[in-house]
Amino acid sequence: MKPKLSDLWRWDGLLERSQYLFWGVLLAAVKYNLDRLIAYVWFGGKWTIFKRETLSLYLWQSPLSGVEKPYFMALLAVSLPFLWAGTALTLRRLRALGWRPFWVLLFFVPVVKFIFFAVLCLLRSDDEKQRPPVIENSWDRGLGRILPHGAFLSALLAVILTAGITFGFAWLGASIFQDYGWSIFVGLPFCMGFLSSLIYSFRDERSLARCIAVANTTVALVGLGFLIFALEGVICLVMAAPIAFGIATIGGAMGYAVQRNFWWRDQPANLFCSAILIVPLAMGLEHAAPPALPLLKVQSSVIINAPVEKVWGNVVSFSELPPPDEMIFKLGVAYPIRAEIYGCGVVAVRHCNFSTGPFVEPIEVWDEPHLLKFSVTENPEPMQEWTPYRDVHPAHLDGYLESRAGQFRLVPLGNGRTLLEGTTWYHHHLWPADYWQLWSDHIIHTIHLRVLNHVKQLSEKDMP
Repeated sequence: MKPKLSDLWRWDGLLERSQYLFWGVLLAAVKYNLDRLIAYVWFGGKWTIFKRETLSLYLWQSPLSGVEKPYFMALLAVSLPFLWAGTALTLRRLRALGWRPFWVLLFFVPVVKFIFFAVLCLLRSDDEKQRPPVIENSWDRGLGRILPHGAFLSALLAVILTAGITFGFAWLGASIFQDYGWSIFVGLPFCMGFLSSLIYSFRDERSLARCIAVANTTVALVGLGFLIFALEGVICLVMAAPIAFGIATIGGAMGYAVQRNFWWRDQPANLFCSAILIVPLAMGLEHAAPPALPLLKVQSSVIINAPVEKVWGNVVSFSELPPPDEMIFKLGVAYPIRAEIYGCGVVAVRHCNFSTGPFVEPIEVWDEPHLLKFSVTENPEPMQEWTPYRDVHPAHLDGYLESRAGQFRLVPLGNGRTLLEGTTWYHHHLWPADYWQLWSDHIIHTIHLRVLNHVKQLSEKDMP
């Protein structure tokens, strides 16, 4: 079957792997050069695929900065027909393989979409299965000799082999590249689930539940390895667990879908190598072109039964706080202890001392008694890891969660009451940013409340 132009908009029918590969490569090339033309003609920009900003935009689908929004909207408008064509082609390819249409969602996930595209290009559909099977190569025969027939032994070997491979990749990304992004938190768990499920089902077909169980056992073993070999602490592993197990479950389900296609066993090296090689390649690309850092904002407030003048004095500096009752602080997350001010007005420097060290905060706005705004020039470590060892210091403790600025705003409410708002602007180097923002926003909001409630207690003391 030869490619037809109608393939780009038709939703009905089937699509062979050669057609899918042809259209995928062609559309990517056309889209890239069209974006270059738009940048050159309308926005006066010149770039190539090797530029950092270009790689970041294409690989991680990162939005551009505010001043580049018109350019971004133009690229988005041009991409709509390509998204339509890509979705239509993928749905027809899935139909040819007998897969459910919801798998098309992987087409939009960074890193995973490359593995997904490779798998759809490698698998043969029902019509293509009538062709003579490919003779096994020595690699495949060697794999066949290693893998046992029993379900338990197959599962055990699948977990150990996959955990060993992915543990090495996780160490490469975290310790060598020192990037905690899409490749580690999305690509790696997906590959853990996908590879372990494929190895487990190499001899015999397995149920969906068993494939998913093997996938998640692999994730658990890799996490245990990080703890045993002192590469991570308990807190960070717990934070990463929901996304790791969730993505591994999707990978395991995809491995289950693939193992129902008997003909993939003719050349398993193709599928295994596709998943294994894409992850370190994505890590290298992410290190060269990381996604754009989002500037995030957290705002918290309390109402204090004290006049604004009294509250102001307790905001600028405050005495030592009592030991924390909040669980996240007891687990090792850094918490505020006291605040000190050196000087007065915009030349002053405020130190907010945490359990892991001080935040150094030069004052930018001193509007007594209504607004105290400051930048942050030094950040302490965000936590002390729980670990069986004396000290564990993973790379993400250094500069991966940074406060950039903050402010206290005091609003008189009448009747001697004051609304006190605390705001922090920060960014982190962890992706997917939306997932990690759930954790960081909660942590910063809890820190805010610890400080604001202490100021409230100090200000309301001795009030009638």
